Amino acid sequence: MSVNYGSKRVVTGAHYGLRDWLAQRITGALFALLTLIVLAKVLLTSGPLGYEGWAGIFAPQWMKALTFAVFIAIAYHIWIGMRDIWMDYVKPTGIRLALHIFTIVWLVACLGWAVQVLWRL
Repeated sequence: MSVNYGSKRVVTGAHYGLRDWLAQRITGALFALLTLIVLAKVLLTSGPLGYEGWAGIFAPQWMKALTFAVFIAIAYHIWIGMRDIWMDYVKPTGIRLALHIFTIVWLVACLGWAVQVLWRL
């Protein structure tokens, strides 16, 4: 008979904790950076801000690249949150797998749409 006494603890699970916590903070910082840049550009623009003004804000290539990087960060941020929700609250493995696949397909489709919007493909 094997008895397991002492401070050794058996941990189960996916072990995503610190990595996901850090990823959520880094992606959140990217969101804040883009928000501050867009806010500064909007506040420094004189006159009414119509379609041409908004298009002008996102016209430079560096702004398109930063915006797309933020879209990727948003997708990853959403993936972490949704994956955790599915793992915590959906117990049947088949349904959970289907929801994971649906979430991934949806996020990839959203990124494809973001490419079309930013670069007008």
